[in-house]
Amino acid sequence: QGGVAVLSPDRILAPVRSIGGFYAMALDTLVAMFTRPLAWREFFLQTWFVARVAIVPTLLLAIPFTVLVVFTLNVLLHEFGAADFSGTGAASASVTEIGPIVTVLVVAGTGATAMCADLGARTIRDELDALRVMGVDPVHRLVVPRVLAATLVAVSLVSLVTFVGLAGSFAFAVFVQHVTPGAFAAGLTLFTGLPDIVLGLVKGALFGLSAALIACYKGMSVRKGPQGVGNAVNETVVY
Repeated sequence: QGGVAVLSPDRILAPVRSIGGFYAMALDTLVAMFTRPLAWREFFLQTWFVARVAIVPTLLLAIPFTVLVVFTLNVLLHEFGAADFSGTGAASASVTEIGPIVTVLVVAGTGATAMCADLGARTIRDELDALRVMGVDPVHRLVVPRVLAATLVAVSLVSLVTFVGLAGSFAFAVFVQHVTPGAFAAGLTLFTGLPDIVLGLVKGALFGLSAALIACYKGMSVRKGPQGVGNAVNETVVY
């Protein structure tokens, strides 16, 4: 009344409940990972599915991302007369930043959305409630295999993105910007070593884990029928 919007306590507390529900499901998933037996068939199916839908977009996205960084870096290096160090920047960017970022973009945009849609459809059909009635934990049966699959695929894709990114950077730097091949190769390990590679893999694993957890939570908390499934898929990508 009078043009003043009044927020109800339920609307104010809804985000808090959502955050609490997400962390509760994440904790349940962590505990269920060490509970036998693991749904191996579901794990392998989800791993193959995520890898199949993500590998081509990941490769196509890795090349322009890396080339853009190398191009910008090499322009600056040319100004300073240090173009031979282009391999150093390419290795550092590909291993620690571009690999994990490209991987999570594709995993979240392809595999995670499919997971959310699948679990959302099961939710509105009351399949998850039916599993609970039969004494089957949906988190252990459905969420854990998907989370493990997304994490494994993300780690694998980080390595692939790094390799493709370095190859694309080498081709661009040598054939387009006329950097000496030997100097490019020598600079790869100047600042980047085994700890950086491990860090990139850990980041990729955490990103894939987060994307899968968000997708599963949004899928299992769907409301309002088919429209809610579509909204949950959109929110999964954004989050």
